[in-house]
Amino acid sequence: MASRPIDLLIAYRVIKLLITPFDKSDAFKQGIIDKDGNVLKKYRTLQKTSEKQAYTMLHRFVFNLKRILAKTGIRGALGSFAVAAALLLRENKEYEKHKTLIESTIIKHLKETNQYDDFLAEHREIPDIDDEPIGTYFGVDVYERNGELVSEFDYAKTL
Repeated sequence: MASRPIDLLIAYRVIKLLITPFDKSDAFKQGIIDKDGNVLKKYRTLQKTSEKQAYTMLHRFVFNLKRILAKTGIRGALGSFAVAAALLLRENKEYEKHKTLIESTIIKHLKETNQYDDFLAEHREIPDIDDEPIGTYFGVDVYERNGELVSEFDYAKTL
């Protein structure tokens, strides 16, 4: 049975992978996926250790999740991060106390990889919303709509 610190580390890795664009991932650089996350080389055909490390089961899970989120309209790192954080904290209230640590670590990673400015450049016109969000993650309000969690970007489109 995994311990809570390990769970927190896995959650951090999932969120970190969610906000990293496909074309900035090692799997893209190795030619395993394309810029949209579509698989170019199946895992079973990978020969090099570096390829297998760049495309683990966790990577495949997160890449599939990112493609599903994109199909539902949640595009970009900011929306993905907000919804991922909301799902994590909704599932286990114990992580709420780590919200600031997770967000600050993600910001640090973005700055170290020179992605922070692009991350903040995701600007959308959002109308005023009278409903109360279930939470605010990385400055993005997250709402529940028909049993699903949506960022304020997508929630505003339903009004």
